Amino acid sequence: MKKLINDPANVVAETLAGFQAAHADLVTVHFDPDYVVRADAPVQGKVGLVSGGGSGHEPLHAGYVGKGMLDAAVPGAVFTSPTPDPILDATKAVDGGAGVLHIVKNYTGDVLNFETAAEMAEMEDIAVKAIVVNDDVAVENSTWTAGRRGVGGTVMVEKIAGASADRGDDLDKVLEIATRVNDNVRSMGMALTACTVPHAGKPSFDLGEDEIEIGIGIHGEPGRHRVPMATADEITDMLVDPILEDLKPEAGSKVLLFVNGMGGTPEAELYIVYNHARKRLEDAGLEVARSLVGNYITSLEMQGCSITVLKLDDELTELWDAPVLTPALRRGL
Repeated sequence: MKKLINDPANVVAETLAGFQAAHADLVTVHFDPDYVVRADAPVQGKVGLVSGGGSGHEPLHAGYVGKGMLDAAVPGAVFTSPTPDPILDATKAVDGGAGVLHIVKNYTGDVLNFETAAEMAEMEDIAVKAIVVNDDVAVENSTWTAGRRGVGGTVMVEKIAGASADRGDDLDKVLEIATRVNDNVRSMGMALTACTVPHAGKPSFDLGEDEIEIGIGIHGEPGRHRVPMATADEITDMLVDPILEDLKPEAGSKVLLFVNGMGGTPEAELYIVYNHARKRLEDAGLEVARSLVGNYITSLEMQGCSITVLKLDDELTELWDAPVLTPALRRGL
């Protein structure tokens, strides 16, 4: 295992220390328990947005803390859900009197721990509601989750719900917006290589030199099937086809196309995937009105990518375009 780390046991703490030092103008990092809040938290009268989960998916979630997106992020150990206590502390830290929305990826530990934290917060008279993101079309069930996993669509939910909260919508409206995004977004991922969790010291699964895994999750969970290595266009088809089959967007629909790197894939390759994916969507009668390409929700150093398609309406498009100022996503400010 070759990684730029010191002690595997200190990876998250040292990452957070560096993150605070690099972005002190935007965020404040709290330690023991660990959570990240926007520097001006709490914003009075604004719905607070809290998300989180295991580390190893950077820039998700801490990279999206800031104006127009999240108010707080709670990192657990690598690929391990944070416990309820830091989630509660983060919730309290961003409560500006208008309630708090928890954005939770659909993994069993995340769901249970966020539910517990919400119950504890409500005992302290903080109104909390939650959206569970489940956009992955690869599997219906796995050892990590009951139902579909939350993957690339989480970025869409956090950005659009964050813009809703930033414009002053109340908690019910922000939840409705987040739910609408989740209902209209689908994702599918693949891996060329496995990733290595620092404390494990070995790849999370084995792939032959000429094999790829189609339908992997962001923790290296097994996919739908393992197939021989293929061209970029052929691999893209394997991702786009199940998305279109599941989402069933009507011809003429406007969509956002998001091609995400899993951490170890060059941007040049992501743009090759994007180019063919866009052609496939246009051939299906869809208008690609918005795009996002890059490493936004990763799996350590895994080589591979995911494709996410969000069906847009006028309001979702307006909120996607709204200004955002975070360490990882900055636009319009």
